[in-house]
Amino acid sequence: MLHHAIYRNLYPFFDRTFIFDSYSCRLNKGTHKSINRFQSFAYKVSKNHTQTAWILKCDIRKFFDNIDHEILLAILGRYIKNQDILWLLDGVIDSFSSNRLGIGLPLGNLTSQLLVNIYMNEFDQFVKHKIKTKYYIRYADDFVILFEDKKWLEKILPKISEFLQSKLGLKLHADKVSIKTLASGVDFLGWVHFPDYRSVRTTTKKRMLRGVQRNRKKDESIQSYLGLLSHGNAKGLEWKIGELVYGNSE
Repeated sequence: MLHHAIYRNLYPFFDRTFIFDSYSCRLNKGTHKSINRFQSFAYKVSKNHTQTAWILKCDIRKFFDNIDHEILLAILGRYIKNQDILWLLDGVIDSFSSNRLGIGLPLGNLTSQLLVNIYMNEFDQFVKHKIKTKYYIRYADDFVILFEDKKWLEKILPKISEFLQSKLGLKLHADKVSIKTLASGVDFLGWVHFPDYRSVRTTTKKRMLRGVQRNRKKDESIQSYLGLLSHGNAKGLEWKIGELVYGNSE
């Protein structure tokens, strides 16, 4: 109950401070709108696919596990002047236990989802107003920046890394940083994006098929999978799911 009360009271205020292109755990946002925004940005950067679009894609290493409580409370203190509310938030945040004292928030907790967006809003503002990038999208710990010049993306990458580490105590996942052309296929939020279409990531496809086999009798689960696939080019996978569900139902 306490977490829901905190969320209900804080979300409306803080949501107004967030950039438009932050899509995780926000009303009227989500993955579908995020990937559609990616497609829209890709068209603009490539000038309707008449020139090369480069995409810097990054992932933050152990995101929730590395949120620094002291930094988070300092950020909250800049917005909230009521000391009683800050005292309450301090107690809630410090109640989250992890392997390191004062570090980490639980994944999936309603309050922590809002808190990490408040935390990462510092980075979003830096990217938009200091780096001055126009085509930036973030969903939780995944983010992309689209631009027509690869060298510019290479130039801003150290600045991004330095800000995350020095201001937020976060590090980029070295194995999940890439600068690629859209034409070569960019893996973002479960889909591999190309200039004229997007296809389901191989690992997502395998996980989905396993889920279908486990939930053949649960129509709502099957419909949710098919609903997801309707947002991309996945007719072959839709047919395979149909075969698994209905071809074996006799």
